[in-house]
Amino acid sequence: MKVLVVGSGGREHALVWKISQSPKVKKIYCAPGNGGIGKMAELVSVGPEEIEKLADFAAREKIDLTVVGPELPLTLGISDLFKKRGLKIFGPDREAARLEGSKAFAKDILKENHIPTASFATFSDATSSKKYLADQPSPYVVKADGLAAGKGVIICADRKEAEAAIDDILVRRLFGQAGEKVVIEEFLQGEEASFMALTDGEHILSLASSQDHKRVFDGDRGPNTGGMGAYSPAPVVTPEVHCRILDEILGPLLAGLKKKGVHYAGVIYVGLMVTDSGPKVLEFNARFGDPECQPIMMRLKSDLVSLLEATIEGKLHQVKADWHQDPAVCVVLCAQGYPGSYEKGKEIRGLEKLECWQRGSVFHAGTTGKQGHFLTSGGRVLGVTALGGNIQEAVREVYRAVGEIEWEGMHYRKDIAERALKRS
Repeated sequence: MKVLVVGSGGREHALVWKISQSPKVKKIYCAPGNGGIGKMAELVSVGPEEIEKLADFAAREKIDLTVVGPELPLTLGISDLFKKRGLKIFGPDREAARLEGSKAFAKDILKENHIPTASFATFSDATSSKKYLADQPSPYVVKADGLAAGKGVIICADRKEAEAAIDDILVRRLFGQAGEKVVIEEFLQGEEASFMALTDGEHILSLASSQDHKRVFDGDRGPNTGGMGAYSPAPVVTPEVHCRILDEILGPLLAGLKKKGVHYAGVIYVGLMVTDSGPKVLEFNARFGDPECQPIMMRLKSDLVSLLEATIEGKLHQVKADWHQDPAVCVVLCAQGYPGSYEKGKEIRGLEKLECWQRGSVFHAGTTGKQGHFLTSGGRVLGVTALGGNIQEAVREVYRAVGEIEWEGMHYRKDIAERALKRS
């Protein structure tokens, strides 16, 4: 079969890498892809937001399965368009993708279905937002309602910071259209985790747990990013927490969506805070997390294509996912200045030393290939991902590999998986 993967980041490279191992697949395309993906798939110069062009390409090339990586095409309705044209696609439709596309919509769903989450209020003007703060205890969580590439959540220590965040979102419009509304939430204490599952709308197949590292600097300091690293499994997701996520969050969520006439088929990502009273929802994503996808794909033993097809066909109850017991750790290497402004075009050195790496893989995110060399072209550039017999081994192995790579201004966190190390 022929498969098209939509997107250009580390998540998409990990998906292409895993899909390429399927005995069902003879040809992979990626639109638009990146330098590293170009070694495994034929690149198609169409952007993820150009959904009509993507549908035309899939029809012309007789693509058997399209897999959507990023959130933007999902919220634009790529799945609706493909299905209308009789094309098989993995990813929720436009209405279901509102769970990620609008934080206000997601919070309303949570409230309606009594799903544990932080208390909240939604506003579209700065004056009433700031008035609400006066009656709420600090710290505050201020969120842009729409898609902001993982950077639209601002943790504010005091009221002054929260008012500045409100002005950034609603007045200065730092996040553009995503900032037409603001959601102000209670600050939850606990440990964060990422939980992904496949669902065909009726059945749920859990994927391995993971934990992301959002802040740009060690010790969870600095601004939020799209993700500086991740590991799987996350020890904080104990068997009891896992059951509670299914029973108290995902089960009621699907039932609540169904009541609204929303059929959710695809991967559902739950960003969680595991508190003393149990797991609470921070956010939903309508696609695989990035960078969580990288260690999860590395640990997945099953054929990914079979799982995706079962999701699309409503046969998820007929398959199961097998996992490598070894944990996996991903460290994201990024450009100096990220998540703010950064320079592009820096030559990456040392990748050739890892071409035959047995215990891991380097997933490209923001790279371009030029005359046999790779240059930086994004904020998050590479996701170095390794397996180990235990979490300590995986951490040692991934940082050994990171030590082989360099470019001018390369930055990465040196404490990925620290929470898991403390629990081991």
